[in-house]
Amino acid sequence: MTQSPLATYQPAQRALALIGGEATDANLRRYLHGIPGIDAVGLEARAADLGTRSIKTSSKRWAIDTIIGLIDLTTLEGADTPGKVRSLVAKALLPDPGDPGTPRVAAVCVYGDMVGSAVTALGSAHAAGGTSGVNVAAVATAFPSGRASLAIKLADVHDAVAAGADEIDMVIDRGAFLAGRFGQVYDEIVAVKDACRRADGSMAHLKVILETGELNTYDNVRRASWLAILAGGDFIKTSTGKVAPAATLPVTLSMLEVVRDWHRLTGVRIGVKPAGGIRTSKDAIKYLVTVAETVGEEWLTPHLFRFGASSLLNDVLLQRQKMTTGHYSGPDYVTID
Repeated sequence: MTQSPLATYQPAQRALALIGGEATDANLRRYLHGIPGIDAVGLEARAADLGTRSIKTSSKRWAIDTIIGLIDLTTLEGADTPGKVRSLVAKALLPDPGDPGTPRVAAVCVYGDMVGSAVTALGSAHAAGGTSGVNVAAVATAFPSGRASLAIKLADVHDAVAAGADEIDMVIDRGAFLAGRFGQVYDEIVAVKDACRRADGSMAHLKVILETGELNTYDNVRRASWLAILAGGDFIKTSTGKVAPAATLPVTLSMLEVVRDWHRLTGVRIGVKPAGGIRTSKDAIKYLVTVAETVGEEWLTPHLFRFGASSLLNDVLLQRQKMTTGHYSGPDYVTID
């Protein structure tokens, strides 16, 4: 396939080329509202169909290990302490103490003031932006509400990046988005992306949380996804995990379709992170199938897909232990060869 000229553009140049002018409310509204609407019935039917797909017995272990390697293990509580973060890191590095062969998770996700504790606890296992090891992600920009001045949001990001965060999970201003102030949302994402720049010029990855449970419609989810990508987000993420509903399969499918269409248009790959409410290996496998069928198996890597679902790890480890000991009785969606 011939590379799209847009693939060589910087994010800001790419956005201006696509929307046909500056990123004003009017230009962004015209572009976003020009995107075809979503057939909600069709979307939900396709998600339901993908959720019934089976995997072969020989693929069960691969699926379980893949899920573990895609998890962002998270603690986001007001009572978090350095000791709790150290415990989280220990679990990230050795999810199952009885089986050292268990894969590590992709990242640990903490509040910005806990980044230093996470980096220290990881030690040499800190990926530090590399392809091996465990990343440190920090929620920022007045998470989870996003209700703060831009100066405070950017200070939040600067502090986390300076402390060693590899990834920043920002929240958009849902009020601004729902009020049609698309330029404000765009400009904030651009500013946060710039704040992800380290002293050496490298960049922390930016995950943009849409908080889809507050966006009300699939069309809004699609528009917010496009807006986040136009502004330079490296990942689009469903939820903070603090608002219900959080991740759902139809919402994630709609976001994956945006990522697919963006890749076809520009040649650039964007990541997706469903977060909140995914608690069982059975549910997680539905997401793996949906990713593979929508954007392709090449997205099933930590650089392009994550689960924000800490409670999921416990169930996945239980299923893995049952498989290892020979006492696994797989869920009914698995085809037994």
